[in-house]
Amino acid sequence: MKSLLFTSLFLLSFTINAQEEEVINWINQNAIEIEDADPNTDLPNFNDQIPEKFKNAKIFGFGEASHHGKEFFNIKAKYFKYLVKNQDVKVFIMEESYPAEAGINEWIGGGKGNAKTIANNFSILPWYNREVVDLLEWMRNYNLAHPNEEKIRFYGMDIQNVEGINQEIRDFVKEYQVPVREELLSVVDSTTHKKIDYDKSTNWADIQLPKLREVEQIITDHQKNHYPKQEEEFTTILRALNYLKAYTYYLQHSKSDVRDRKMFESVKWIIDNNTSNGKAFIWAHNEHINNHEMLSYGSGWISAGGHLKDFYKEDYYSVYFDFGTGKAIGFVTRKNKPNYWDLYEIEKPYRRTYSRTLYEANKDIYFIDMDMALKNIHMNDFFSDKKKQLLLGGPGFDPKNKTLISKKFSKMFDGLIYIKSISSANYDLN
Repeated sequence: MKSLLFTSLFLLSFTINAQEEEVINWINQNAIEIEDADPNTDLPNFNDQIPEKFKNAKIFGFGEASHHGKEFFNIKAKYFKYLVKNQDVKVFIMEESYPAEAGINEWIGGGKGNAKTIANNFSILPWYNREVVDLLEWMRNYNLAHPNEEKIRFYGMDIQNVEGINQEIRDFVKEYQVPVREELLSVVDSTTHKKIDYDKSTNWADIQLPKLREVEQIITDHQKNHYPKQEEEFTTILRALNYLKAYTYYLQHSKSDVRDRKMFESVKWIIDNNTSNGKAFIWAHNEHINNHEMLSYGSGWISAGGHLKDFYKEDYYSVYFDFGTGKAIGFVTRKNKPNYWDLYEIEKPYRRTYSRTLYEANKDIYFIDMDMALKNIHMNDFFSDKKKQLLLGGPGFDPKNKTLISKKFSKMFDGLIYIKSISSANYDLN
């Protein structure tokens, strides 16, 4: 009996190893090598072998396996520049807030400022780094050399921060003499200042949304009756109010996929109203841009990318990221002591992850088009088999509580960029 068990285990191990070898061989022969992670170099290999679906797409969602990875940021910057130059993409949408837009667009349009002042517009800490600011500076230089109709514009799609929207609405109401009662403006104030409490149920949106809709109707009617030619100004303030409505709804439904659905709605509005060709680049975490859902496979929480894929079909192309080893930062919380960020070494890919096999390929950075991969029986089996992936969100890496999420890569994305080794972004802007 022991002999039979040993033989069975040996044969199973041999079969698994043989399957992995087939996958690694396919990657070595077919994956598109990305020459380096330098954001200022071109993509000659990719350009020579560009996947047809990528070439024909209009909306490109680029994720990241961590909010703190230098290589993720720099390779996304490289691809954004490629798309600007080769596919006429001029709209940059980020996992960032509406209030961040004005200051950033002023600067990349040629306004005053420096690395620190421009980064201060971000509401999300991970974007406060040299890699992201360098990309904004590239946008600025690009814009200075091009006419208005060809300039790059920055947009935020996230709804987690609405700081200052109440004052923007108050200033607008005063300037255009919109008859919004102080009682309603106070509601605008309170909804702007209300904080999310993930541990407490509330009917906040049920109470406040009807009042915000009343403000919206008053502004709409006032524009129609008194300022029919001031369409741009009124559209802008109504968009700000719409972010506030989305945030208010999210406050009541924070433990759901509402945030991603609202991000999708934000992206759709931007594409419908602020692009001349329907093209856009989206910069966010893997969990937001993928074609299916957030967290573990089968969660049922549809991602923003899932909504985008459902609505835009082949016009949307998502690019997922994974990695093997390297340095990752994590936020350390301590009882009765100051919290701090620390840097950790991930020495090898974790067992039962996709990365464990992907790491064995002979390229340091490479791109896999999922459509092409699934035509191969071994790659189809590999990507259709549910495995795990290390999830690194805003708090980064926690060596004591590693979050390994079950995934089915065949359902998650159109393209995969794999990086063997990552490092931390540069947060020193001095």
